[in-house]
Amino acid sequence: MLVGVTGVGKSTALAALLSGNGILKLLPDRREVTDAVMILPVTGGPVGDREARFELTARYRALHPGGMAQALGSLCADPETWSGPLIFDGLRGKGEVEYAAAHFPAWRFVSLHAPDAVRVRRLLGRADAFDQVAGDRVTGDRVTGIQAAGNQNSGLDVRAELAALKGVYEVFGAAELDTLAELVGEGHSAAEVLAKTRIVVSERRNYDPQAARAALWLLPAERWLDLDTDLNTPDEVARRIQAWSQP
Repeated sequence: MLVGVTGVGKSTALAALLSGNGILKLLPDRREVTDAVMILPVTGGPVGDREARFELTARYRALHPGGMAQALGSLCADPETWSGPLIFDGLRGKGEVEYAAAHFPAWRFVSLHAPDAVRVRRLLGRADAFDQVAGDRVTGDRVTGIQAAGNQNSGLDVRAELAALKGVYEVFGAAELDTLAELVGEGHSAAEVLAKTRIVVSERRNYDPQAARAALWLLPAERWLDLDTDLNTPDEVARRIQAWSQP
């Protein structure tokens, strides 16, 4: 079980881990299971907005405290298709890892993490349609001005807009917001910087990665591996997972 929030490098680590490895098999990922179990039964159709998805998954967790772990654990896999070592991407938050650890003793966990400011920069650097948020929800009425400014960012106080994001000071300090505001000088639009920062802040409200890691600390070493993807390259992460996962 890979454990980690958006932007910690799970997909990159998986690509390195699976490269040339014909034994490991990747299960349908969190997005697919979320759509099939938590979203489509409620909405009848796809939902792309990240915050709307967080709201729907929070509603599911209110009824099923184990969240994704409970959803995944309720499914059956055809052994003819899914034999051998399996990988799932991924679990998030204290509730999911506690449920998984308690109810599925054969499951093992690899926790990937990175500083939140690094996660924002990574989200800006990838073209993933899943990282979009509804534009009319950025900072109220000011979003019209943000979108109109576009890549020019003319007359827009990005630092002030970052400070106005709901819950931002629960995640970032003033100095970190200064650094994030400077990203517009690297060619990123103000709207994108605000949107990616809001994704990180929203996800922290719903899936606190530090609480998840604290819960995993209680497991024996053979069940949990903790890796900082800001300090380890993807190849290093893959090598450490390979070595740890050997029986």
